[in-house]
Amino acid sequence: MHRFALGNLLSRPVRSALSILGLSVAIGGMVGLFSIAGGISELVAGTFSLVPGLLVQQQGAPVPIFSTLPSDWEREIAAIEGVTVVNAEILTRVNVIEGRQIISPPRFLLGFDIPSRMRLRDSIYGDYLIEGRFLGLADQGTMNCLVSRPIAKKANRAVGETIRVNGNDLTIVGIYECGSMLLDCNVLLDIAAVRRISRYDPGSVSCFYAETAPGVDQEAVSRRIEEQFRGRPIRQSAGLSLLTGANPLAAIFDQFNGTGPRSDSATSGSTTPPETAGGRTDGGSESPVEVRSADDWAQRFDEFTGDLKLFLSIMTAVGVSIAVLSIVNTMLMSVTERTIEFGILRANGWTRRNVMSLVTWESAVLGLVGGVLGAAGGWGVVQVLNRIWPERLHLHASPGLLAFAVVFSTFLGMLGGLYPAWRAARMSPMEAIRRG
Repeated sequence: MHRFALGNLLSRPVRSALSILGLSVAIGGMVGLFSIAGGISELVAGTFSLVPGLLVQQQGAPVPIFSTLPSDWEREIAAIEGVTVVNAEILTRVNVIEGRQIISPPRFLLGFDIPSRMRLRDSIYGDYLIEGRFLGLADQGTMNCLVSRPIAKKANRAVGETIRVNGNDLTIVGIYECGSMLLDCNVLLDIAAVRRISRYDPGSVSCFYAETAPGVDQEAVSRRIEEQFRGRPIRQSAGLSLLTGANPLAAIFDQFNGTGPRSDSATSGSTTPPETAGGRTDGGSESPVEVRSADDWAQRFDEFTGDLKLFLSIMTAVGVSIAVLSIVNTMLMSVTERTIEFGILRANGWTRRNVMSLVTWESAVLGLVGGVLGAAGGWGVVQVLNRIWPERLHLHASPGLLAFAVVFSTFLGMLGGLYPAWRAARMSPMEAIRRG
């Protein structure tokens, strides 16, 4: 029966090819769309596996660039049980590199306290140095910087050369490459240099990176940090948080223009309530900070990709529906043209089940071939797009997604052939011969 079904399809090559083409385009589109969510998941998992510590940022800030915390909280975090090293960080937007406006992919100035950074067990960027050296104590207060390989390549700069960023000349002392779009987007400098460049409030930072002792329960440490600052206010500045302050849209605008919190407005429109003993205040019970581990960030992105997959599923359903209707149309036309053939087969002992199996097998073959071609085509397009835009796209068509695409396509083919198969099987032998 399998050979018979294949022969019937080959006897109508144009019609079969068009059905396969329609289904393969739909399946290829499905693979391409879901590779977006797969790429995000893989990128996030790969990135945060390189960041084993805890990130302390302002409550409600989606990412550190929208966070503002008092710099003097570093000492309190460092004194919390389980914390070994605390590294203060400032993150601001890069708008111009070598006279070129930077919009996409985004670039950032990342300033950190060099002495505490050198005490970290996992240097993150320093572990992926490919040329030159990492920032050291001699670089404090200087305009020496470390840049990612994509940034150096785009600007055509090498170690020892000067790169102009946001109107400032920086000297490249090292080039790194982590292999992650989320990390290979930074220009690293001493925190004091970033304050000067961006006019960042000297009493504020974007976030703190806290390294914990080996074997310590990070969730417990996170809770202790959040509890330490419960009820504390965060003074307003031009880089307002998403929860405090009167004009968060202005804060976002300032952050993306690379200005950050300005010292001349650090206390405008707000006063800090008097503190009680121990540095606490009586106002509010919510912690102004949130502590995120690699697992927390991955979970956040999983929630995002879950919503994204729902949206992609709806888009895919449109193309799949068209492909299924194409198969139904093809098989119906095939059944109509082969009425006499089915009548003769029934007269020679074929049962209705045999006829249904024949038509179903034919539609399943269309689905299988369309699935294989669609999965292969979708995978190929994903590779090409990743190669063309390596700094902007990270698509990932996993083996599981490709296998699902083939199985799903085969199922769709069989589904599309059910009605034509039932229609062919319900005719009696004599009725089929007379209709023919």
